Amino acid sequence: MKLRIGSRGSQLALWQAHHISALLRGAGHEVELEIIKTTGDRLQEITFAQVGAVTGSKGIFTKEIEEALAEGRVDLAVHSLKDLPTELPPGFALAATPKRVDARDVFVSVKYGSIAELPAGAKVGTSSARRRAQLSSFRPDLELVEFRGNVDTRLRKLGEGQVDGILLAAAGLDRLEKTEWVRERIEPEIICPATGQGSLGIEIRLGDEKTASALEFLNDGPTRFAITAERTALNALGGGCQTPIGAHCRAIEGEYEILGVVAAPDGSRIIKARQTGTDAVAIGKALARELIAGGAGELLELPA
Repeated sequence: MKLRIGSRGSQLALWQAHHISALLRGAGHEVELEIIKTTGDRLQEITFAQVGAVTGSKGIFTKEIEEALAEGRVDLAVHSLKDLPTELPPGFALAATPKRVDARDVFVSVKYGSIAELPAGAKVGTSSARRRAQLSSFRPDLELVEFRGNVDTRLRKLGEGQVDGILLAAAGLDRLEKTEWVRERIEPEIICPATGQGSLGIEIRLGDEKTASALEFLNDGPTRFAITAERTALNALGGGCQTPIGAHCRAIEGEYEILGVVAAPDGSRIIKARQTGTDAVAIGKALARELIAGGAGELLELPA
């Protein structure tokens, strides 16, 4: 079967697209790749929150790719799942979730071995409201600097000494084999990852059973469970990608545990909750209820 993949043109997005292409070719399919520039790629000089305000869209890295899907120019899209809104627009479906890699955030630095080693007033770069809020709570004495750009750009700025450290997703650095300055893999209890972090999501047109069937072998059961629980929780909280929310689900002793965090943007208040169980939707909804009961509702109404 001939399959056309739509992907962003960043180094990491292309790695992901080529990774899925290789798996599909290994299964006997013919694959073509179309690179599509998204709103999030074009607006590199402003913060993610500002991008959302300008576009009025949560799917700043997916909108143009979904348009190509709808028009039939591509058959599937490979996304970082954390970029994919919890509710897909009408006409689209999440067809496959390959096996997840490390979902944690990492601390990257030339000079310092961990977040704890940073001196008071040290500068840490991040573009994520979620990371900013949780790091501010953990180390309120640090100076947080808005840091956008692709992985190479951020690592270059770090190497130039613009900041003392940066926070990034482990998955991206691992996939690109750029782990030289990774000093600490941060446990979710310290900085809870974004929903779906470390996972890929393969999106298709709803009702395209032929493509869905071709992709079925890529599905990983434990990954699907975890991301379903996380995305259910995020959806129940009503949070978008700029709300300081984290959720991380993992298998523990025959069942699954999900940790959730909702934070004030400045880190002055953090609400945490934990649920366990064997039904992904049920534990996701239960987590959201517990967070709201603990005061998350008030924080979700604050500007990101």
